Amino acid sequence: MDLLYKIFIDPFVQMGGAPDLLIQTLWEGLVSGVLYALIALGFVLIFKASGVFNFAQGIMVVFAALTLVGLHSKGVPAFLALALTIGVMLVLAFGVERLMLRPLVNQPDIILFMATFGLTYFLIGLGEIIFGGEPKVMITSELYLPKGALEWKVFGGFVSFQKIDIAAAIIASLMVATLAVFFQKTRIGRALRAVADSHKAALSVGISLEQIWVIVWFAAGIVALATGIMWGARSDVSFALQILALKALPVLILGGFTSIPGAIVGGIIIGVGEKLGEFYWGPLLGSGIESWLAYMIALVFLLFRPQGLFGERIIERI
Repeated sequence: MDLLYKIFIDPFVQMGGAPDLLIQTLWEGLVSGVLYALIALGFVLIFKASGVFNFAQGIMVVFAALTLVGLHSKGVPAFLALALTIGVMLVLAFGVERLMLRPLVNQPDIILFMATFGLTYFLIGLGEIIFGGEPKVMITSELYLPKGALEWKVFGGFVSFQKIDIAAAIIASLMVATLAVFFQKTRIGRALRAVADSHKAALSVGISLEQIWVIVWFAAGIVALATGIMWGARSDVSFALQILALKALPVLILGGFTSIPGAIVGGIIIGVGEKLGEFYWGPLLGSGIESWLAYMIALVFLLFRPQGLFGERIIERI
């Protein structure tokens, strides 16, 4: 009985007894959720264009952030280093299209999926050769990202808002909204949706798969760069960040692999859910709950809606 009380009642008593801590937890979960949504967006863009889960998206986050920091460490001004890093992601997009996607077109999806594994380890090796394996400090001040915190007095306590978290939430939200509008309202967006529906049908109406793939991988590279800057500003830039990017998998399960709105909603659910779980249920279930709770939420969700909140239900007639 005591265990049931600790699981089902005590956490909610704590929430009501200290609403300022609840607001603090919800805010931190919201920021994490928006950044998870930004990571998931890179996966969604590539999956919509090729039907392949891009396992390399995580290392693209690390590689973009390392390129930015590495160029600046060589004496390149911060914003010039940012522009050059964007150029590197464009070169990567062309290279992936020419050397990986084009030779494997019309191959089974598992072949392309395994190719992204190869791309992952290629970028890991290249990154370690060029930049080394030690953690780097993100050039936060040089990019004029804010530091410090704001405090809000509420319910007899204080809620602290880190300025970098506010900037991260705003920048990530703007990027997600911009990309959503771009792919929903523009000609390229319509072409992307056509490619997602059928490669052969898209080719028959004159849509170039090569151009679409370059655009999509470049967009995913820009998303990876923004993600690397935001997460790197909150911690260090290291190869451990690619593990964080795998949090996009439960986000995609919740939202649907082809839905941009789903990436947003799924990211917020996972971000807020794992923060609440860590703070209120973590002491009961043991430390480290934040590392696995997102996957448990996704597993439970799969039992009731396998296609995700915004995914398409696939019906096959036999």
